Amino acid sequence: MTLQHPVYNTEGKEAGKAVLPEEVFGVAWNNDLVHQVAVSMQANARTPIAHTKNRAEVRGGGRKPWAQKGTGRARHGSSRSPIWRGGGITHGPRNEKDFSKKINKQMRRKALFTMLSRKLKDGEVLFVESFAFAEPKTARAKEMLGNLASVSGFEQLKTKRKNAAFVAIPGNDMNTKKSFSNFGNIEIDEVRNLNVVDLLRKKFLIIESPKEAVAVLVGKTKQKVAATTAK
Repeated sequence: MTLQHPVYNTEGKEAGKAVLPEEVFGVAWNNDLVHQVAVSMQANARTPIAHTKNRAEVRGGGRKPWAQKGTGRARHGSSRSPIWRGGGITHGPRNEKDFSKKINKQMRRKALFTMLSRKLKDGEVLFVESFAFAEPKTARAKEMLGNLASVSGFEQLKTKRKNAAFVAIPGNDMNTKKSFSNFGNIEIDEVRNLNVVDLLRKKFLIIESPKEAVAVLVGKTKQKVAATTAK
């Protein structure tokens, strides 16, 4: 089955309809799956930086501070014990810790389609015919965003200061990428790189050239079928 959704030009006027496959944009919401994939992706992107030294790594402490008996003080073997100032740290953060989590390709794909379906249902997906930048032009990109903000439900494209939209383009068009790269509230990347975390962080999703973009997304499901057949 297929769905239909309006496609707009860069003037904010409806220019046609996009045919959307239900297996990509009509998936039922699965909160547990989306949460699991999002948390796993964030964990995999985590780079441990904080690092504390244990008592074997701190400098000094090779000599026994004082005699074992006869001083009246508590016995100590090293001044670099964790209970001493300047000593090693017990149970502190270590940069060799591995936070990564395994995510199956099928789970990642299903979670992406679930998020796309939810955003479409909530009226947060905007299909644009083509940006067609002959050269990088931030002023033109700003004008286009202003025009698209006139579409009902997308007014915040012009006013939202943070995490306004993710712009998904079908291919590696550097003119389009550079034109939108100066906006702090906009993120742009190719459709093939779309993921759950990107969609959760941004309010709106703007998809350029829906026919080509949908073909890329449908290709993900075909890859799944091919892999299953190969087994």
